[in-house]
Amino acid sequence: MRFLRFLFAAAVVLFHGWAAMAISIDGPDSVWLGRALIASQLVAGFLLCRFRWPKPGAVVAGLMPALVVLAWWLSIPASNDRAWLDESEFPAQAKIEGDMVTIRNVRNFDYRSNEDYTTRWETRTYDLSKLRGIDFYMSTWGSPLIAHTIASWDFGDDQYLAISIETRKEVGEEYSAILGFFRQFELYYVVADERDVIRVRADFRDEDVRLYHLTTRPEIAKAILLDYLKEVNRLAEEPAWYNAFSQNCTTSIRHHIQHVVPSGLPNWRIFVNGFLDELGYETGRLDTSLPFEELRERSRISARSKELPEGANYSAWIREGLPGSRD
Repeated sequence: MRFLRFLFAAAVVLFHGWAAMAISIDGPDSVWLGRALIASQLVAGFLLCRFRWPKPGAVVAGLMPALVVLAWWLSIPASNDRAWLDESEFPAQAKIEGDMVTIRNVRNFDYRSNEDYTTRWETRTYDLSKLRGIDFYMSTWGSPLIAHTIASWDFGDDQYLAISIETRKEVGEEYSAILGFFRQFELYYVVADERDVIRVRADFRDEDVRLYHLTTRPEIAKAILLDYLKEVNRLAEEPAWYNAFSQNCTTSIRHHIQHVVPSGLPNWRIFVNGFLDELGYETGRLDTSLPFEELRERSRISARSKELPEGANYSAWIREGLPGSRD
């Protein structure tokens, strides 16, 4: 009984704590109104927790301020009409006719540094009948527990289509892990050339990038890509919020895969995604002909990316000697 009371109190404190933070971060500009709303959350939480087992009516009354905040928070609309950074200025859109996919606003920036670049937005066409599979990138820059993940579809002849699920930042805005849990950033699918979206991380942000060939069959790879493109088109018309827990670079990938190949409950490594390659190895989605630690080491491509010869094909260059080749 005491343990149940503790769980109840903890849930109340967390719910009201979240509501107070939501007001503080996403709420009104009025300082006094914001403080009054935050105070109401804390008082309601305290009153609920001080009773041994409050009556149902008291529970409803105590939770009502947080429930009102939740309803308001869920109603905050996302937008496609803001002063966006160059890197996310235009949303991609796809037109599918049979096996031919034409995508507008494929990003192919020419980076000279992280801040110095030439913008290029291109229209490209891909033949789904030539699709061979999916490659998977993991990029870390601080804690090895957390990675950014990117999917890339292999169309043969060194043609790849990379899609990175990110925040859509406004001019003067920077990503924050805390703010990512609230309604501060719109969701953005970067549909790009690998020389752009991978090279900027490997060469100019000094991230540790690993590249893996997945064992996904071409027909499954095609279905997953089409599900991605469905979301790409939806976001161009109906913007949505990014969320660092439920709608991020990895949970969104799982969301698309679930539409094609449903599975059970998510593994904990979906959320602590620095171990996602380990999960892929255990489930046979990565090449298992090598011990995992050797596969991981040989899959690092940042150093090779920085040695790209003048005029070389970027995607082909970083894949030379990569384990699990489809050739």
